[in-house]
Amino acid sequence: MSLPKDFLTQLKQYSELSNREKAVFLEIFGNGKSRVQVAQVLNISNSNLNSFLTGVYKKFSICGSGLVKESRLREYLEKRYSQQKPSGSSTADIAEDDIDALVQEIREKIKRSIKEKCGTMRVLDMDQPIELTGERGIYTNVNILEKTTKRRRVKIGQLLQKFDREDFDHFGLHEPSEKRVPGLKAVQHHNKLMVLGKPGAGKTTFLKYLAMHCIEGQFLTNRVPVFIILKDFAQDPKQLDILQYITQQLFICGIQNSSVKTEQLLRQGKVLVLLDGLDEVREEDTKRILWQTRNISEQFHTNQFVITCRIAAQKYTFEQFTEVEVADFDEEQIAIFAHNWFRLICQVKAERFIEKLQANKRIFELATNPLLLTLLCLVFEENEDFPANRSELYKEGLDILLKKWDSKWNIERNQVYKNLSLDCKEDLLSEIAFTTFEQKDYFFKQKTVEAYIAKFISNLQDANLETQVWEVDSEDVLKSIEAQHGLLVERAKGIYSFSHLTFQEYFCARKIVATLAYKDLVHHINEKRWQEVFLLAVGIMEEPDNLVLLMKQKIDKLTASDEKLQHFLEWLDCKSSSFESFYKPAAIRALYFEMTLDSEQNKLDNTIEGDSGNSLYDLDNALGWDSEDTLDDIEIDWLLNEVLTNSLVLSDDLANAFFQGLDATDILDETIDKSSRGQALLDRDNAWCDIADIDDFLGKAIDLASSFESEFKTALQLLIDKLNEAIPEWKNLFEELEGFGEWWDKNSQAWTEQLIALMIEHRNIGHNWQFSYRQAKLLQQYYNSNKLLVNCLNSDCNISDKIRQEIEHNLLLPISKLKMENNKEIS
Repeated sequence: MSLPKDFLTQLKQYSELSNREKAVFLEIFGNGKSRVQVAQVLNISNSNLNSFLTGVYKKFSICGSGLVKESRLREYLEKRYSQQKPSGSSTADIAEDDIDALVQEIREKIKRSIKEKCGTMRVLDMDQPIELTGERGIYTNVNILEKTTKRRRVKIGQLLQKFDREDFDHFGLHEPSEKRVPGLKAVQHHNKLMVLGKPGAGKTTFLKYLAMHCIEGQFLTNRVPVFIILKDFAQDPKQLDILQYITQQLFICGIQNSSVKTEQLLRQGKVLVLLDGLDEVREEDTKRILWQTRNISEQFHTNQFVITCRIAAQKYTFEQFTEVEVADFDEEQIAIFAHNWFRLICQVKAERFIEKLQANKRIFELATNPLLLTLLCLVFEENEDFPANRSELYKEGLDILLKKWDSKWNIERNQVYKNLSLDCKEDLLSEIAFTTFEQKDYFFKQKTVEAYIAKFISNLQDANLETQVWEVDSEDVLKSIEAQHGLLVERAKGIYSFSHLTFQEYFCARKIVATLAYKDLVHHINEKRWQEVFLLAVGIMEEPDNLVLLMKQKIDKLTASDEKLQHFLEWLDCKSSSFESFYKPAAIRALYFEMTLDSEQNKLDNTIEGDSGNSLYDLDNALGWDSEDTLDDIEIDWLLNEVLTNSLVLSDDLANAFFQGLDATDILDETIDKSSRGQALLDRDNAWCDIADIDDFLGKAIDLASSFESEFKTALQLLIDKLNEAIPEWKNLFEELEGFGEWWDKNSQAWTEQLIALMIEHRNIGHNWQFSYRQAKLLQQYYNSNKLLVNCLNSDCNISDKIRQEIEHNLLLPISKLKMENNKEIS
């Protein structure tokens, strides 16, 4: 929402802002532009933009961190503006006392519905729902990492690479470098929150707890909680928008004039909107759901919004949302959960459960994931022991669920049931999972899944009954799966899905392993939604060497026919071979791969946003790179890359600074138009920063360069000297920028060409690759596929040491080098 500029400029704080701060302030809050748009319009860097915003927030006494400060300032300005507006006749306008009364009225009417939706949980093989809150509540408070793991440089693959199979006492149990904060505190601090987490991290349970805590009067008592499962909303046949959907839910709860009251609540910022499972929305529905979510959160931005999504599946970033991650359970949380679970059965068993966990640190680490902890509780409840690894954990848990199909429920009334072995039951679920997952059907009609079941049963060797009998039995089988162990559940009338996406992925992977369909699997190597299937398949296989080798071959073929990309990979190999380092050559290749992609950022922007939305920079970490322990040579290369980048944009920045014909004196002349002076000031400051960075980075590169590189250091010093000759006094550069601009206009090409020549000759960097959009996209697919392969290598599976070392050795190599390595092996 944009505010009138005459209102903004009349504010007392506005007069206290600098000219540059005023320009940024008006663009964001007066013209409604995003930060990216402001940086482009004003031709300023992100760092400069952040600096100006800091000054704005300070003048308005806005505290907080990140985008939350922008949201708080916007709310303050809108409140000030609304106080000046004459009251209108909108049906959404309502007095403060009346809105408070309306909130309490609606809270009371929806309480039952919220408790039915969010008051209990029933997962896996629970006999009945269990309470989430209260004296018998199972809920265990979650902690939040305010800096998500995808933003920090320490990656799971990096931790796994350091994992000693014989000594895992502290694997994954150390304190994270990021601070943990209680989940409720994170919601209180951020008006718009994107809660990310690994599969089974407890995202949905946390969202249900927020709804219950709110409706029970213990949290945000002046707001109305609305809980929406996004996959159900996306599949609603009416195709309502979110506002209409909320209105419908209130109407179902018996609220009259629900449309008017819903808008009143939203316009007054009185709703806690909880949107669960963004990652579980089908791909064909994703754009619509993303647009609607962004639209309602911007239109009614004074409300509280919390969205959950799998961290590996996140493809879209909501600009106004703060991203946090659900932290793994620590030892205290694991103990609390276990006592909450077993107090419904036997407290003594809870103590034995914890003792067993502490005796097996590897299983203890699995228990840091709430879903796996639930499985462990179920497994222990039956056998009082645990499987040895994650793959066995899923299998053991599912074995128990499937055995109860017969033993607990005494299903003897049908010969088919009696003759179905445990393997057959797993094969049936694997068939359903593979077929539906391959077709992107996370939801499927009852008749469709019954047909899958009937076809499976009819193919059994002992099948000898009539077709219509099999059709009846297939319905019985479906209902048994739903009622007796909850692996398939009815989401809406006649519409089914797996109870959790993890189980669908697990059974899909099992089907691929059982049928040796590895070649079919690798065709999906560039599809994000198949990544978990790859990881599970590698974990399930007794000997996964063939699969990872097929993955490697498929990845290498991605760039094999592109001469320029092969040339780029040849350069990567050459560059990494020039270092004597304890790091793996592949890690250094990954680092320079990322450095090159960063320098080609303008060409990659659309590709990154359209395909993944994920950060490019983590393959080097997965291969063992530590950004805190870098090499001087690599630091020099980074500095020189920054110098080159700044020098290439400096001419444009100087041209912008002089475009309006205003010098430093004119900028201070109040008789000249404010907007012109403000723009000229920002452009001049931006150019000044470019020059200062060039000088600073070159100086640091010289300091880091080896004493044996005297020729290189001398040449770099000559570049600095030439700059300084054009700058008699640095303190006067801002005012005398025109003089430097004249020098740069005459000498920039030669100066930059000399820099590039030095970089190529002495550092073998600075090449102008000029990748096309197609090549940029292909490079990203190649990079992401290699990330997946490394994640498979770093998972706890049975890949042989020989194959693991071979693949790591050959990562990110050109075809020509791979052929040479292959010939070496043959000879």
